This record gives sequence, C-alpha cells and structure tokens, in this order.
Amino acid sequence: MDDNLPRVLQINTQDCTGGAAHIARDLFKGLERRGCISYFVVGIKESHDTAVVQIPNNKNRNLIARFFISCGNLLKRIPLLHSGGTGLTFVGQPTRLWNYLNGFEDFNFPGTHTIPTIIPGFKPDIIHCHNLHGEYFDLRELPALTREIPVLFTLHDAWLLSGHCAHSFACEKWKTGCGPCPALTTYPAILRDASEYNWKRKREIFKKSRLYIVTPCQWLMEKVDQSILKPGIVGTKIIPNGVDLNFFHPADQRNARIELGLPLDKKIILFTANGIRKNIWKDYRTLQSTLAIISQSGKNVLCIALGERAHSEYFGDVEIRFIPPIWDPKKVAGYYQAADVYAHPARAETFPTAILEALACGTPVVASAIGGIPEQIMEGKTGFLVPAGDAHLMAKRIMQLLLDDDYRQQMGREAANDAVQRFGLDRMITAYLSTYREFLNHTPGYAR
Repeated sequence: MDDNLPRVLQINTQDCTGGAAHIARDLFKGLERRGCISYFVVGIKESHDTAVVQIPNNKNRNLIARFFISCGNLLKRIPLLHSGGTGLTFVGQPTRLWNYLNGFEDFNFPGTHTIPTIIPGFKPDIIHCHNLHGEYFDLRELPALTREIPVLFTLHDAWLLSGHCAHSFACEKWKTGCGPCPALTTYPAILRDASEYNWKRKREIFKKSRLYIVTPCQWLMEKVDQSILKPGIVGTKIIPNGVDLNFFHPADQRNARIELGLPLDKKIILFTANGIRKNIWKDYRTLQSTLAIISQSGKNVLCIALGERAHSEYFGDVEIRFIPPIWDPKKVAGYYQAADVYAHPARAETFPTAILEALACGTPVVASAIGGIPEQIMEGKTGFLVPAGDAHLMAKRIMQLLLDDDYRQQMGREAANDAVQRFGLDRMITAYLSTYREFLNHTPGYAR
C-alpha cells in the first residue's frame, strides 16, 4: 500500500441507485484499484459490500423513536400496509415532527457526528461528499467537520444552493434568498413554504465552514459562484464525470440486437432514466410528441425506454417499449450499442451520465440544451442540441440521423473518440486523486 495515497471516505445518499450513486461508487472502486484505502458511507445501504457502511442515525435516536421506527420498517415490508409505516417516523420526536409540518428541512440525523470515526481503526485524510439530501445527513455538523478534516463536495445538483429544491428550473430566487417558493413539491419537497428560512440557515452554516467544491461542468460552477456557498469556499475545481470504457464502447450493432432480442429491421431510438414517465427532471411528454411526429414519416422505428416496467405505448407505427431497470453495466451498454440514436429530452439536468454512456458507445445524441448538457455534446459532430420542450426540432434532428447512415456513423465515431478523450472513468479518478493531493498539500492546517 502506498503511504502517500490519501485515505478517502465518500458520503452519498445511497450506494447503488441514481446517477450520483453510480459516480460515487465508480470513484470509490477506482480508488481501491489504485491502492487507496477507501470507504463509502451512505444513508441507505443497498449492496452487500463490506466497505460500504450505513450511517447509524436511528441507533442514535431516543428509545421511543427507535421502537416506532422499527415498527414502521416492518410495516413497510407488507405491501398493503406499506404507507402505514411512514406515519410512525416521527413518534417520539416532537421537534422533528414540528419541523416537518412547518416546511423546515430535516437535519435531525444524529449519526452524522459519528462519520469521522465510523470505520474502526480508520481515520480519513479527506471526506468526499456527494448528495447530502435524502434524509440522512445533519448539515449543521459541517462547520465542525470541515475544520477537523478536509471535506470536498461534488455537486450533482443544486440542492446546497437553495431553500429546498434540487433543481430550480427557471426560478432564480436561490440567488437572493428563496421564498415565496413557487414549487414546494419539487424534490426534495417541503410541506409549507419555509424556503427563505432554509436558505438562510444553510447560508449561516456555509459561512462557518471550509468548503472545497467540485462540479462536473462550468454551468454548475457558475451557479455556485453566485450562491450562498461562495463565502465558505476555499477551493474549486471542475472535473467532468466519467464512465467505464471497459463496458461503454462501440460494438457491432447487429450482434448487440441479437443478444438483446431486438429487431434487426427497425431504426432504434433509445431513452433511459429512472421512472421515465413520472421523472420530474426528464421530459416524457416531449419524447411522446417527438415520436408522434416521427410516426408521420412512415419510417420503421422502435423507441426503447430503459428504466421502467410498463406496457408498450404506440404512436402510429412507432412503439415505445419499456424495459425495467438493469444494473449490469455490460447489458446496459448493449442497449446503447444496439441503438441508432440516443434521445434525451429533459427539463432539468446537471451532467447526465446516460449521455456520456451513449457517446462512449458511439451512439449519436439528440438532447435538450439545458444545464451542463451543452458541455457534453459537440454540436453537429457528436450529436445535436435542441431547446427544451421543442419536439419538432428534436424529431427533425433524429430523422436527419436516421435517414443518413453515413452521417450517423461518422457522428458515432466522433462521439466515441471524444468520450475517450474527455469522459473516461480512469481520467476522472486521476483528476480526483490530483485534486485530493492539491487540497491536502496547499491548505494551511491540512498538509500531510
């Protein structure tokens, strides 16, 4: 083991589900391969990995709360009584219930203070935080934590900047104080409008903290620079997310289709997301409208919607075929390799991994020009950008690629080459290791 390699403790809501979890887990595993002593701390543990540890929040609550939380967890396992378990969450915790009813963000997670010593015999050189929302982390611990150990944050969304929401869409109240909030139900939802209070509380926490901020794109870093995070920032870096090129790479399209049981005689459009039809960040309505327009062309087209179990939908002769979520990266890559075009209509995004996976597989992308997506796609070379909600232009660009095999294949080659240059997982891991060393060696009080 190289003693000069930093010992890293990563934190995220969960270890398997969601884009942030995939990035954090890939980094965690990549650091292990490089020889780092690396652990992963989560609010919800989904894997059986012994190096992944769940924060013991409930074990640190009072006896009454622990009893009713246990009862609630049992009820949640019974399908007909699933929702009944939720109602027991606040029994024995009157302050937490009061905060919930009044729209205050829930920071009542007493296991947070155990994080620096959560792994017996392990003291991290650096703590690397990913998503801190998801009801598991007490943000009030940050000032003390960031003075004890260097803490680096990778922002996968804009929750730290706002009074409650992970993405603000067109709203810019996060710059000046939030409230009154026009979208209380946007994840993470709040019951009443306490967004101004939440925003001010976060601002005071950040002022007292030492924050190292990493974003995957310039778009999000520019938001950070205008936000309540800025007074506490002592270092920043832009590190694009990466994907494992051992799985996500070009392959023979015909073989990929045969392997997955997909038709050989149709053009295939792919779209992937968790819970496609009700995902508030994606734009399923625009996808439907796009396919309705494409159906008028008479082209033999199939749309694969990867990430939800549902019956097929039809727009004329165009089928949307739903495929349940798949966790095997090799099989996921097969769907990109089988597709002619990857479509990504969205309402809010940061730096979607799905687009990187498509590019790496040599599949041209047509996507909404929002968030950091314009930094992923080289317009006209690796894909096309269209205004959010513009189904007509999205359909036009997809048809342009479906009708011109030579252009589509050339674009696919450019996409794969660009992914190797900019979006490989090894490149991301190297960049984070370099950033860890920079933060540790050039910050007073933290030099090793």
